[in-house]
Amino acid sequence: MILALESSCDESALALFDPARGLAGEWVHSQIALHEKHGGVVPDLATREHLRTFAPLLERVKAECGLDGVRQIAVTHGPGLAACLAIGTAAAKALGLALRVPVVGVNHLRGHAWSPFIALHAATPATFATELGQWLPHLGLIVSGGNTLLFTLAEDRRITVLSSTRDDAAGEALDKGAKLLGLGYPGGPRVERLAATGKPDAFDFPRGIGRRDELDFSFSGLKTSLRYRIEKMPAEEVQARISDLCASYQQAVVDALVRKVHAALRQGEGRFRSLGLSGGVANNRTLRAALEREAQRARVRFAAAQPKHTGDNAGMIAFAAWADTTGVERDAGMGLRVEPSAPLA
Repeated sequence: MILALESSCDESALALFDPARGLAGEWVHSQIALHEKHGGVVPDLATREHLRTFAPLLERVKAECGLDGVRQIAVTHGPGLAACLAIGTAAAKALGLALRVPVVGVNHLRGHAWSPFIALHAATPATFATELGQWLPHLGLIVSGGNTLLFTLAEDRRITVLSSTRDDAAGEALDKGAKLLGLGYPGGPRVERLAATGKPDAFDFPRGIGRRDELDFSFSGLKTSLRYRIEKMPAEEVQARISDLCASYQQAVVDALVRKVHAALRQGEGRFRSLGLSGGVANNRTLRAALEREAQRARVRFAAAQPKHTGDNAGMIAFAAWADTTGVERDAGMGLRVEPSAPLA
């Protein structure tokens, strides 16, 4: 089995993955309540919380599953907050020494890239390699607070980045929009909740880069547009129309994402067999539904990460350590270094 650790930001997480049957267990300590009063993640507090919670989480792993079957340690070594990553890698090295097993480094974004296929493996562990072949080449979209990018996963499991955001990530735009509207942190889920009772066409917000052949994303103009709109409205009107503002703002984000996916599928000229969605914003139901419809129109399979594997989690790190045969840093051992700005590929 593979024991994985994740500490790239504000979640302390451990997971055990058995290639013969899937994830044997997952343990997560969320820091949302701690950072909520500050309106966002405070790196120093996040680091301190990782120090406090990793040992108790490991005790739970030992009590519920044991460590006797562990033959490899996998840990997120980037991208992420440097001090947070350092806590996880230090813990992984210590465990590697204690258990006398190798330590491998996993790119957090590659974990997201592979996360839509965790369920496929769980359903068909014995024939996963064959089943995966039916989904490749794959076009994937990672949407989170820190990253928004399109990539391809080829038949040989190599990942190639097609595009990324030129400024804010989609999740960042949602969080900043929520802050402008006074909704607090975490902003994305609160925008979605209010958007459910609003009109998505009530306000006209920009959809980013408009060129049909351009795959890059841009969300800074959207955030600015919302700020200017709010400044022109009386405070009472903002509150009275908060649902419409959220619905229109969220729809602008979703439209921008779907348009670029549509362009990538069109430019692929039918070579993709599947479309994937992962990252924290993948939990947004409006976005999921829109991309599923896009996949149906393109006649490709749709694979979205399970909700528990959309945010920062160790399950996807463990799975990527096994499935990602081209991008995992093997035999890293005690020389493994954190890479706060590590790219997907």
